[in-house]
Amino acid sequence: MLLAVAGLDKSALDERTRRLASGDWSSFPPGDRAAFLFARKQSREPWSITAEDLDRLVDHFGTERTLDIVWWACRCHYMTRVADAFQIPLERDNVFEDNQTPKEKPK
Repeated sequence: MLLAVAGLDKSALDERTRRLASGDWSSFPPGDRAAFLFARKQSREPWSITAEDLDRLVDHFGTERTLDIVWWACRCHYMTRVADAFQIPLERDNVFEDNQTPKEKPK
């Protein structure tokens, strides 16, 4: 849903999801790959995060955006675990769909 809110249409959303789920991230830019690897490591073995993992993110994104990545990944992992624990289903519809900014303003 976050990708849809970011402005991806249905076909772009399906393609991005397919590429992410495949585990072959070679078509993504190096910074994106570093962020994906960090999030996966944080999800599976959070105790194994090292200074080198954070330095790799800083190299690609700078200090402030690295903090954003770490915070957002923590939040998403937490929310997923809470939703799983309480068996909360995902929304079927994109509740933000009507709030999206048009790509081009009418003339």
